[in-house]
Amino acid sequence: MKRGPTMAKSLLVKLLAVSAVVSVLSVAATAWLAVRTTTRAIQREQSQALTDDARIYDALLGYAATHHDWSGAAPLVGRLARQTGHRIALTDRARAPIADSQPAGEPGGESGGGGLPDRASATVDPLGVDTDLTPAASDDRIDPRAVGPFRLTEAERTRLHGIATRVVACLREPPTAPAPAPVGAEPVGGQRAEIRNAEIVDEPNGRPSIKTPGSDLATDTACAGPRANLDAPAATEQRALDQLDRLVNGCLRRSGIPAVRVGLEQTWTWADPASARSAQGRSGTVADCLAASRREQLAAYVAPPALLYVTTPGAPAPSGFDLSVANRGRIIAVTALVLLVAVVVTTLVGMRLVRPLRALTAAAGRMRDGDDAARVAVTGRDEIARLGTAFNDMAGRRRQVEELRRAMVGDIAHEMRTPVTNIRGWLEAAEDGVVPLDRELMSSLLEEALLLQHVIDDLQDLSAADAGELRLHPQPVDLADLLPAVADAFAASADRAGVTLAVHAPSALVTADPIRLRQAVGNLVTNAIRHTPAGGSVTVSSRTEPEAQVIDVADTGPGLSAAERALVFERFWRAEKSRSRQTGGSGLGLSIVRKLVEAHGGTASVASEPGEGATFTLRLPR
Repeated sequence: MKRGPTMAKSLLVKLLAVSAVVSVLSVAATAWLAVRTTTRAIQREQSQALTDDARIYDALLGYAATHHDWSGAAPLVGRLARQTGHRIALTDRARAPIADSQPAGEPGGESGGGGLPDRASATVDPLGVDTDLTPAASDDRIDPRAVGPFRLTEAERTRLHGIATRVVACLREPPTAPAPAPVGAEPVGGQRAEIRNAEIVDEPNGRPSIKTPGSDLATDTACAGPRANLDAPAATEQRALDQLDRLVNGCLRRSGIPAVRVGLEQTWTWADPASARSAQGRSGTVADCLAASRREQLAAYVAPPALLYVTTPGAPAPSGFDLSVANRGRIIAVTALVLLVAVVVTTLVGMRLVRPLRALTAAAGRMRDGDDAARVAVTGRDEIARLGTAFNDMAGRRRQVEELRRAMVGDIAHEMRTPVTNIRGWLEAAEDGVVPLDRELMSSLLEEALLLQHVIDDLQDLSAADAGELRLHPQPVDLADLLPAVADAFAASADRAGVTLAVHAPSALVTADPIRLRQAVGNLVTNAIRHTPAGGSVTVSSRTEPEAQVIDVADTGPGLSAAERALVFERFWRAEKSRSRQTGGSGLGLSIVRKLVEAHGGTASVASEPGEGATFTLRLPR
């Protein structure tokens, strides 16, 4: 643990050295560029006013977002040029002219990009907004005016405006005292809060929205119903959202991330929250896929990117840049100030960076010494905070795995001790002459040996699955043949238990190892029969989903609680602790089911409520 301070000092020194070198090189490069800047570049920098540039850029960006080409942009370019006094030219990326406020033949208005600066002022692209000219741009840099297929029809606008008008009228209505409720009854109606400043504002796609400056709509529940109707997607928007869902989920599928559903405000939720646990920490990838899919969806509705040139005709060119003694002094002073600020900031950042790393190193040392409770305090949301969270998760998982290992060793010893003890006891009794070594005793000993062999075989299957050595021989399997065969194999057991066993399996092909798949379904059927009381039923069925073939085994047993559902696939776990190995199985069957299905690239899950039976579901990829 003595290496912590040394590491901190080494890292801090390196940060200071890098910061100083970068600062000196940056200032030196800036000074060199300032001296070497040509008169043309200085003229361009002086002639371009940031306000005018932003105004011109925003107007052209709005045009590009609402038109699929630039064919009608010339009048807008001319009007902006007259208003700002600048020459405005648009070209494509090959510098072929699109529109120019100074036509060919006039001074500075040569065609083919002549007379334009070597470097464009900006690129007008509604799908890649320039954040320097539009600081308030969204994270995906897509102009909000680019709505494409989300633009509402006239009928939809009229309908939504009618709803919005009723919502505003409801919000502006003074609250009335609710009627007194009977004693012990809940009051009728929601909370009413008069919001007189509510107004209707149209979004770029024509959708009306309610704005209440300085008021919180969450305080009003009486108007929640109409507001919900207003917030629901229109048919046009729903079609666009469905298309966007397909694009986004196609991108996510290539990254191995579960599907999502996209909302109107570019929000998203997991389509299957249960499978989303495997994608924790991948929200950045989802956001990237959403942005890329939106660009792909909108590309056909917006104008292609264009280069924007803004210059000031007739502006006098400066004679040059005079690096006088005073200017040199200013550069030296600025260099020293920048270096000082860089050193101070780097020191503060380095100390803040090193402190959690030292804590993480200390916690790792405690874990190495056997402290399973070693954790680090996590603050913030940066990379080091995520590292600390990952360390805590790893420590918790390590502790959980260690507890499961100890429990598994004890369970294995318990499961194997009983048959071995029985075999030893009967053999000793036969050796002492207490019981005759007859056929009945031999059958009993064979039964105990078979039980012991069953536990060993189950453990061997689990061990092979854990090591990735479970051999599969996949081939096309028709569930209409496999599921009835499994049911026939367990029909006698179901009859003895007084349980009705039914199969509903339409023809459906799935690529799987038929022996292993039959073993998995058989384990589920055995478990269902064991936990279903006499007079109940067990149903084996299959169905087809867009990307999976699903097998359900449903019973009418006592069901499972939420806590039991979380443990049902754990090894040696039984729903009733009082069950023996003969009545409750070895406790390994469902664990084997999960491993076999995962080896096929699928998933195993359970849905159940206490007293309502349980349905075990296997999903195999199509």
